[in-house]
Amino acid sequence: MPIEVGIWRLGEKVEKVDFSAIESENKLEDTLVIDLSILAPQLMLIGRQVTTAQGKVIDILAMDSEGDLIVVELKRNRTPREVVAQVLDYGSWVQDLSIDEIKAIYAEKNGGKEIEKGFSEAFGVSLPDELNQNHRLIVVASELDHSTERIIAYLSENYEVPINAVFFRHFADNGHEYLTRTWLIDPQQPETRRPTGGKKPKSEPWNGRDFYVTLGDGAWRSWQDCIQYGFVSAGGGRQYTQQFNMLFPGARVFAYVPQSGYVGVGVVKETPVPIMDFTVRVDGQQRPILDGPLSAPDMGHHPNDPENCEHLVRVQWEKTVPKEDGYREKGLFATPHICCRLRNRFTLDKLVRHFGLDE
Repeated sequence: MPIEVGIWRLGEKVEKVDFSAIESENKLEDTLVIDLSILAPQLMLIGRQVTTAQGKVIDILAMDSEGDLIVVELKRNRTPREVVAQVLDYGSWVQDLSIDEIKAIYAEKNGGKEIEKGFSEAFGVSLPDELNQNHRLIVVASELDHSTERIIAYLSENYEVPINAVFFRHFADNGHEYLTRTWLIDPQQPETRRPTGGKKPKSEPWNGRDFYVTLGDGAWRSWQDCIQYGFVSAGGGRQYTQQFNMLFPGARVFAYVPQSGYVGVGVVKETPVPIMDFTVRVDGQQRPILDGPLSAPDMGHHPNDPENCEHLVRVQWEKTVPKEDGYREKGLFATPHICCRLRNRFTLDKLVRHFGLDE
Protein backbone atom coordinates (compact mmCIF):
# COMPACT_ATOMS: atom_id res chain seq x y z
CA MET A 1 0.00 0.00 0.00
CA PRO A 2 1.12 3.60 -0.55
CA ILE A 3 2.22 5.53 2.52
CA GLU A 4 -0.21 8.16 3.79
CA VAL A 5 1.19 11.68 3.32
CA GLY A 6 0.57 14.61 5.64
CA ILE A 7 1.93 18.16 5.67
CA TRP A 8 2.38 20.44 8.69
CA ARG A 9 3.22 24.15 8.70
CA LEU A 10 5.98 25.05 11.16
CA GLY A 11 5.83 28.36 13.01
CA GLU A 12 5.01 29.55 16.50
CA LYS A 13 2.76 26.54 16.58
CA VAL A 14 2.55 23.45 14.41
CA GLU A 15 -0.50 23.46 12.13
CA LYS A 16 -1.59 20.69 9.83
CA VAL A 17 -2.23 21.69 6.21
CA ASP A 18 -5.54 20.17 5.23
CA PHE A 19 -5.91 17.86 2.27
CA SER A 20 -8.54 18.89 -0.25
CA ALA A 21 -9.79 16.99 -3.25
CA ILE A 22 -8.51 18.36 -6.55
CA GLU A 23 -11.32 20.05 -8.48
CA SER A 24 -11.41 17.29 -11.07
CA GLU A 25 -9.15 14.64 -12.51
CA ASN A 26 -9.27 16.67 -15.73
CA LYS A 27 -7.37 19.38 -13.86
CA LEU A 28 -4.87 16.76 -12.71
CA GLU A 29 -4.49 15.61 -16.32
CA ASP A 30 -3.98 19.23 -17.44
CA THR A 31 -1.27 19.64 -14.80
CA LEU A 32 0.57 16.49 -15.90
CA VAL A 33 0.46 17.52 -19.55
CA ILE A 34 2.04 20.87 -18.67
CA ASP A 35 4.92 19.15 -16.85
CA LEU A 36 5.26 15.37 -17.03
CA SER A 37 8.26 15.49 -14.68
CA ILE A 38 5.66 15.74 -11.90
CA LEU A 39 4.89 12.12 -12.74
CA ALA A 40 8.44 10.94 -13.39
CA PRO A 41 11.73 12.38 -14.65
CA GLN A 42 12.71 12.07 -18.29
CA LEU A 43 9.30 11.93 -19.99
CA MET A 44 8.23 13.54 -23.26
CA LEU A 45 4.59 13.97 -24.25
CA ILE A 46 3.71 12.06 -27.42
CA GLY A 47 0.05 13.01 -27.30
CA ARG A 48 -3.05 13.55 -25.24
CA GLN A 49 -6.30 11.72 -25.98
CA VAL A 50 -4.63 9.29 -28.39
CA THR A 51 -7.08 7.05 -30.26
CA THR A 52 -6.15 3.37 -30.56
CA ALA A 53 -6.90 1.09 -33.52
CA GLN A 54 -9.90 -0.19 -31.55
CA GLY A 55 -11.37 3.30 -31.20
CA LYS A 56 -10.50 3.66 -27.49
CA VAL A 57 -8.81 6.85 -26.22
CA ILE A 58 -5.62 6.91 -24.11
CA ASP A 59 -5.48 9.87 -21.71
CA ILE A 60 -1.74 10.49 -22.08
CA LEU A 61 0.89 8.71 -24.19
CA ALA A 62 4.49 9.57 -23.32
CA MET A 63 8.02 8.45 -24.18
CA ASP A 64 11.09 8.26 -21.95
CA SER A 65 14.68 9.08 -22.85
CA GLU A 66 15.34 5.47 -23.88
CA GLY A 67 12.56 5.55 -26.47
CA ASP A 68 10.13 3.41 -24.45
CA LEU A 69 6.42 4.25 -24.37
CA ILE A 70 4.39 5.03 -21.25
CA VAL A 71 0.60 4.83 -21.10
CA VAL A 72 -0.88 7.14 -18.46
CA GLU A 73 -4.54 6.58 -17.63
CA LEU A 74 -6.56 8.48 -15.03
CA LYS A 75 -8.89 6.37 -12.92
CA ARG A 76 -11.73 8.90 -12.84
CA ASN A 77 -14.92 7.27 -11.50
CA ARG A 78 -14.39 3.84 -13.02
CA THR A 79 -14.40 0.61 -11.05
CA PRO A 80 -11.07 -1.17 -10.35
CA ARG A 81 -11.92 -3.83 -12.93
CA GLU A 82 -12.76 -1.23 -15.58
CA VAL A 83 -9.65 0.93 -15.21
CA VAL A 84 -7.22 -2.01 -15.02
CA ALA A 85 -8.85 -3.78 -17.97
CA GLN A 86 -8.71 -0.53 -19.94
CA VAL A 87 -5.03 0.13 -19.30
CA LEU A 88 -4.14 -3.50 -20.14
CA ASP A 89 -6.06 -3.13 -23.40
CA TYR A 90 -4.04 -0.01 -24.19
CA GLY A 91 -0.81 -1.84 -23.37
CA SER A 92 -1.66 -4.66 -25.78
CA TRP A 93 -2.02 -2.05 -28.53
CA VAL A 94 1.00 0.07 -27.61
CA GLN A 95 3.45 -2.85 -27.46
CA ASP A 96 3.09 -3.48 -31.20
CA LEU A 97 3.36 0.12 -32.42
CA SER A 98 6.03 0.50 -35.09
CA ILE A 99 8.46 3.42 -35.37
CA ASP A 100 6.46 4.84 -38.28
CA GLU A 101 3.20 4.60 -36.32
CA ILE A 102 4.75 6.36 -33.31
CA LYS A 103 6.10 9.10 -35.56
CA ALA A 104 2.67 9.55 -37.15
CA ILE A 105 0.94 9.83 -33.75
CA TYR A 106 3.46 12.41 -32.57
CA ALA A 107 3.12 14.48 -35.76
CA GLU A 108 -0.68 14.38 -35.55
CA LYS A 109 -0.69 15.53 -31.93
CA ASN A 110 2.04 18.17 -32.34
CA GLY A 111 1.04 20.16 -35.41
CA GLY A 112 3.09 18.15 -37.88
CA LYS A 113 6.32 18.44 -35.88
CA GLU A 114 8.80 15.61 -36.40
CA ILE A 115 9.44 13.40 -33.40
CA GLU A 116 13.20 13.58 -34.02
CA LYS A 117 13.12 17.32 -33.30
CA GLY A 118 10.87 16.94 -30.27
CA PHE A 119 13.04 14.19 -28.79
CA SER A 120 16.21 16.24 -29.26
CA GLU A 121 14.60 19.26 -27.61
CA ALA A 122 13.34 17.17 -24.69
CA PHE A 123 16.45 15.09 -23.99
CA GLY A 124 19.34 16.79 -25.78
CA VAL A 125 20.20 13.68 -27.82
CA SER A 126 19.14 12.11 -31.10
CA LEU A 127 16.16 9.79 -31.33
CA PRO A 128 17.28 6.16 -30.80
CA ASP A 129 17.32 3.89 -33.83
CA GLU A 130 15.00 1.50 -32.00
CA LEU A 131 11.86 2.67 -30.24
CA ASN A 132 9.28 0.95 -28.06
CA GLN A 133 11.57 -1.81 -26.84
CA ASN A 134 9.55 -1.77 -23.62
CA HIS A 135 6.43 -0.04 -22.36
CA ARG A 136 4.94 0.89 -19.00
CA LEU A 137 1.37 1.33 -17.80
CA ILE A 138 0.53 3.90 -15.11
CA VAL A 139 -2.83 4.41 -13.44
CA VAL A 140 -3.19 7.91 -11.96
CA ALA A 141 -5.75 8.84 -9.33
CA SER A 142 -6.49 11.48 -6.72
CA GLU A 143 -6.87 8.51 -4.38
CA LEU A 144 -6.76 4.74 -4.78
CA ASP A 145 -9.11 2.14 -3.41
CA HIS A 146 -7.88 -1.14 -1.95
CA SER A 147 -9.28 -3.20 -4.85
CA THR A 148 -7.30 -1.27 -7.48
CA GLU A 149 -4.13 -1.49 -5.38
CA ARG A 150 -4.56 -5.22 -4.89
CA ILE A 151 -5.16 -5.97 -8.59
CA ILE A 152 -2.22 -3.86 -9.79
CA ALA A 153 0.16 -5.32 -7.19
CA TYR A 154 -0.98 -8.84 -8.13
CA LEU A 155 -0.33 -8.31 -11.84
CA SER A 156 3.06 -6.68 -11.22
CA GLU A 157 4.40 -9.08 -8.60
CA ASN A 158 3.04 -12.39 -9.91
CA TYR A 159 2.94 -11.88 -13.67
CA GLU A 160 5.54 -9.11 -14.10
CA VAL A 161 3.12 -6.90 -16.01
CA PRO A 162 4.79 -3.44 -16.31
CA ILE A 163 1.95 -1.71 -14.47
CA ASN A 164 2.02 0.72 -11.56
CA ALA A 165 -0.26 3.23 -9.88
CA VAL A 166 0.39 6.66 -8.48
CA PHE A 167 -1.91 8.90 -6.52
CA PHE A 168 -1.73 12.63 -5.98
CA ARG A 169 -3.04 14.61 -3.06
CA HIS A 170 -3.90 18.29 -3.28
CA PHE A 171 -3.11 20.70 -0.44
CA ALA A 172 -3.98 24.40 -0.23
CA ASP A 173 -2.39 26.89 2.17
CA ASN A 174 -2.56 30.70 2.20
CA GLY A 175 -3.37 30.97 -1.48
CA HIS A 176 -0.77 28.38 -2.54
CA GLU A 177 -1.58 24.94 -3.91
CA TYR A 178 0.58 21.82 -3.57
CA LEU A 179 0.55 18.32 -5.00
CA THR A 180 2.09 15.31 -3.29
CA ARG A 181 2.84 12.11 -5.18
CA THR A 182 2.91 8.55 -3.87
CA TRP A 183 3.68 5.42 -5.89
CA LEU A 184 2.02 2.10 -5.18
CA ILE A 185 5.15 0.17 -6.26
CA ASP A 186 8.64 1.69 -5.97
CA PRO A 187 9.52 2.65 -9.58
CA GLN A 188 13.23 2.22 -8.77
CA GLN A 189 12.96 -1.45 -7.87
CA PRO A 190 14.81 -3.92 -10.14
CA GLU A 191 13.12 -5.14 -13.28
CA THR A 192 12.72 -8.92 -13.56
CA ARG A 193 11.38 -9.64 -16.99
CA ARG A 194 10.74 -13.07 -18.38
CA PRO A 195 9.18 -14.04 -21.69
CA THR A 196 5.39 -14.25 -21.53
CA GLY A 197 2.97 -15.43 -24.17
CA GLY A 198 5.85 -16.81 -26.23
CA LYS A 199 7.36 -13.35 -26.74
CA LYS A 200 11.04 -12.65 -26.24
CA PRO A 201 11.83 -9.56 -24.12
CA LYS A 202 12.97 -6.69 -26.34
CA SER A 203 15.66 -5.40 -23.95
CA GLU A 204 17.51 -6.53 -20.87
CA PRO A 205 16.03 -5.84 -17.42
CA TRP A 206 17.48 -3.12 -15.21
CA ASN A 207 18.91 -4.11 -11.84
CA GLY A 208 17.47 -1.11 -9.98
CA ARG A 209 20.85 0.36 -9.11
CA ASP A 210 23.27 1.01 -11.98
CA PHE A 211 23.41 4.13 -14.16
CA TYR A 212 25.57 5.36 -17.01
CA VAL A 213 26.72 9.01 -16.83
CA THR A 214 28.46 10.90 -19.63
CA LEU A 215 30.92 13.62 -18.61
CA GLY A 216 32.13 16.09 -21.18
CA ASP A 217 35.64 17.20 -20.24
CA GLY A 218 36.34 20.83 -21.12
CA ALA A 219 35.77 24.43 -20.05
CA TRP A 220 32.50 23.74 -18.19
CA ARG A 221 33.49 20.60 -16.37
CA SER A 222 36.61 18.56 -15.72
CA TRP A 223 36.96 14.91 -14.78
CA GLN A 224 39.83 15.92 -12.50
CA ASP A 225 37.48 18.19 -10.54
CA CYS A 226 34.92 15.37 -10.36
CA ILE A 227 37.53 13.10 -8.79
CA GLN A 228 38.87 15.72 -6.40
CA TYR A 229 35.54 16.93 -5.03
CA GLY A 230 33.34 13.87 -5.57
CA PHE A 231 30.59 14.70 -8.05
CA VAL A 232 29.21 14.37 -11.56
CA SER A 233 27.70 17.36 -13.33
CA ALA A 234 25.73 18.58 -16.33
CA GLY A 235 24.60 21.99 -17.53
CA GLY A 236 23.53 24.06 -20.49
CA GLY A 237 19.78 23.52 -20.34
CA ARG A 238 16.98 21.67 -18.63
CA GLN A 239 17.01 18.91 -21.27
CA TYR A 240 20.46 17.98 -19.93
CA THR A 241 20.23 18.67 -16.22
CA GLN A 242 16.83 16.99 -15.74
CA GLN A 243 18.39 13.66 -16.69
CA PHE A 244 20.07 13.63 -13.27
CA ASN A 245 16.64 13.56 -11.60
CA MET A 246 16.54 9.79 -12.03
CA LEU A 247 19.57 9.40 -9.73
CA PHE A 248 18.97 8.67 -6.05
CA PRO A 249 21.17 8.18 -2.96
CA GLY A 250 22.56 4.66 -3.07
CA ALA A 251 22.51 4.39 -6.86
CA ARG A 252 25.76 3.33 -8.53
CA VAL A 253 27.10 5.40 -11.42
CA PHE A 254 29.66 4.48 -14.05
CA ALA A 255 31.28 7.63 -15.46
CA TYR A 256 32.12 7.75 -19.16
CA VAL A 257 34.23 10.45 -20.86
CA PRO A 258 33.72 10.56 -24.65
CA GLN A 259 36.82 9.61 -26.64
CA SER A 260 38.37 8.21 -23.45
CA GLY A 261 36.03 5.53 -22.10
CA TYR A 262 34.85 4.49 -18.64
CA VAL A 263 36.87 6.36 -16.03
CA GLY A 264 35.20 5.70 -12.69
CA VAL A 265 32.50 4.12 -10.58
CA GLY A 266 30.90 5.51 -7.44
CA VAL A 267 27.81 5.70 -5.26
CA VAL A 268 25.39 8.64 -5.29
CA LYS A 269 25.22 10.37 -1.91
CA GLU A 270 22.80 13.24 -2.58
CA THR A 271 20.22 14.37 -5.13
CA PRO A 272 21.24 16.98 -7.76
CA VAL A 273 21.58 20.66 -6.84
CA PRO A 274 22.55 23.85 -8.74
CA ILE A 275 26.26 24.61 -8.54
CA MET A 276 25.68 27.60 -6.23
CA ASP A 277 24.30 25.20 -3.60
CA PHE A 278 27.11 22.62 -3.80
CA THR A 279 29.76 22.84 -1.09
CA VAL A 280 33.12 21.09 -0.66
CA ARG A 281 36.01 21.03 1.80
CA VAL A 282 38.56 23.73 0.97
CA ASP A 283 41.45 24.38 3.36
CA GLY A 284 39.63 22.50 6.10
CA GLN A 285 36.40 24.47 5.72
CA GLN A 286 33.10 23.73 3.97
CA ARG A 287 32.80 26.29 1.18
CA PRO A 288 31.01 26.74 -2.17
CA ILE A 289 32.78 24.70 -4.83
CA LEU A 290 33.33 27.83 -6.93
CA ASP A 291 35.53 29.19 -4.12
CA GLY A 292 37.92 26.26 -4.52
CA PRO A 293 40.62 25.63 -7.12
CA LEU A 294 39.08 24.17 -10.29
CA SER A 295 40.54 22.70 -13.47
CA ALA A 296 37.45 23.70 -15.49
CA PRO A 297 37.84 27.47 -16.06
CA ASP A 298 34.16 28.17 -16.83
CA MET A 299 32.42 25.82 -14.42
CA GLY A 300 30.57 28.79 -12.94
CA HIS A 301 28.82 29.60 -16.23
CA HIS A 302 25.29 31.04 -15.94
CA PRO A 303 25.61 31.42 -12.14
CA ASN A 304 22.22 33.11 -11.71
CA ASP A 305 20.38 31.01 -14.26
CA PRO A 306 18.96 27.83 -12.67
CA GLU A 307 17.97 26.48 -16.08
CA ASN A 308 21.44 26.63 -17.65
CA CYS A 309 23.97 26.55 -14.80
CA GLU A 310 25.81 23.37 -13.86
CA HIS A 311 23.90 20.92 -11.67
CA LEU A 312 25.97 18.60 -9.49
CA VAL A 313 25.32 15.22 -7.91
CA ARG A 314 27.56 14.26 -4.99
CA VAL A 315 29.27 10.91 -5.53
CA GLN A 316 31.55 8.82 -3.35
CA TRP A 317 34.00 7.33 -5.81
CA GLU A 318 34.98 3.69 -5.39
CA LYS A 319 37.43 3.50 -8.29
CA THR A 320 38.70 6.19 -10.67
CA VAL A 321 41.39 6.46 -13.34
CA PRO A 322 42.75 9.44 -15.30
CA LYS A 323 40.80 10.07 -18.48
CA GLU A 324 43.87 9.03 -20.48
CA ASP A 325 43.43 5.54 -19.02
CA GLY A 326 39.71 5.24 -19.72
CA TYR A 327 38.41 1.74 -20.41
CA ARG A 328 37.18 1.14 -23.95
CA GLU A 329 36.40 -2.13 -25.66
CA LYS A 330 34.35 -3.18 -28.65
CA GLY A 331 30.77 -3.92 -27.66
CA LEU A 332 30.70 -1.79 -24.48
CA PHE A 333 27.58 0.33 -24.04
CA ALA A 334 27.96 4.03 -24.85
CA THR A 335 25.39 6.72 -25.65
CA PRO A 336 25.24 10.53 -25.90
CA HIS A 337 22.69 10.58 -23.04
CA ILE A 338 23.88 12.51 -19.99
CA CYS A 339 22.39 9.85 -17.73
CA CYS A 340 20.46 6.63 -18.27
CA ARG A 341 19.84 3.25 -16.70
CA LEU A 342 22.65 0.83 -17.43
CA ARG A 343 20.99 -2.43 -18.49
CA ASN A 344 23.60 -3.99 -20.77
CA ARG A 345 24.75 -7.17 -19.01
CA PHE A 346 27.86 -7.56 -21.18
CA THR A 347 29.01 -4.05 -20.25
CA LEU A 348 28.24 -4.47 -16.56
CA ASP A 349 30.16 -7.74 -16.36
CA LYS A 350 33.15 -6.15 -18.10
CA LEU A 351 33.08 -3.06 -15.84
CA VAL A 352 32.79 -5.11 -12.65
CA ARG A 353 35.87 -7.10 -13.65
CA HIS A 354 37.80 -4.09 -14.92
CA PHE A 355 37.27 -2.01 -11.77
CA GLY A 356 37.58 -4.98 -9.41
CA LEU A 357 34.09 -4.59 -7.92
CA ASP A 358 32.15 -7.05 -5.79
CA GLU A 359 29.21 -6.97 -8.26
